Amino acid sequence: MEPSSLLDVAIEAARRAGALLTERFGSPARGVQSKSTPTDPVSDADRDAEALILELIRSRRAGDGVVTEEGAGRDGESEHTWVVDPLDGTVNFLFGIPVWSVSIAVEDRQGAVAGVVFDPNREEIFTAMRGQGALLNDQPIHVSSRRDLSHALVGTGFAYDSRARKIQAGLVSRVLPKVRDIRRSGSAALDLAAVACGRLDAFYEAPMERWDRAAGVLLIREAGGVVTELEAPLGLSPGVVAAGPRVHGALASLVAS
Repeated sequence: MEPSSLLDVAIEAARRAGALLTERFGSPARGVQSKSTPTDPVSDADRDAEALILELIRSRRAGDGVVTEEGAGRDGESEHTWVVDPLDGTVNFLFGIPVWSVSIAVEDRQGAVAGVVFDPNREEIFTAMRGQGALLNDQPIHVSSRRDLSHALVGTGFAYDSRARKIQAGLVSRVLPKVRDIRRSGSAALDLAAVACGRLDAFYEAPMERWDRAAGVLLIREAGGVVTELEAPLGLSPGVVAAGPRVHGALASLVAS
């Protein structure tokens, strides 16, 4: 299957899940449970959006593997694996904050082939195919050309593990005096998309899970940015440093020191 056909499936799945989530947004939450920590929630909205996405993938790509945040994935027989975050920003969603997204990527043995980050609240859909650039609502996007890290607006995020958060807080205190300012939206996928279109100059976070970053990393690379791995505290999953090429090195050195 051509990458464009894979992207078409990802877009359809993201839009369907976004519509379901939009219908639920602002209503009383149902089926809320904790996952890794008491402050790491999952709700019926997450589960139902994931089920909808998986049903569509199974109907179109029965032999592909799937990796999902809520654990309903499967091994595949083909070279392709779908990496799905049905609701990135669950805490925002549950608190009525309209900053959340659907993130879907398709990977082969070389990495991400196609990716989508859909923001239903702004009707913005970020898409990318490997080697073919990145788009926002079908218009080409590019990372920031910022040269000076001290003028850069930098995004980040925080873990649910309180031990990791303590370490991350120390890192923020080191980064903040060296940059223009720091933003934390609560949706890593949207933060990565913001780097891809130049709304943020850079982003760093560790730990991050595969589904948090798969689509966003492809967006940034296809928009001309640089993404490298960032080691996480306490042996947790590594994260990323992502930025325009002119400030990436300085930020990577700062957060790794």
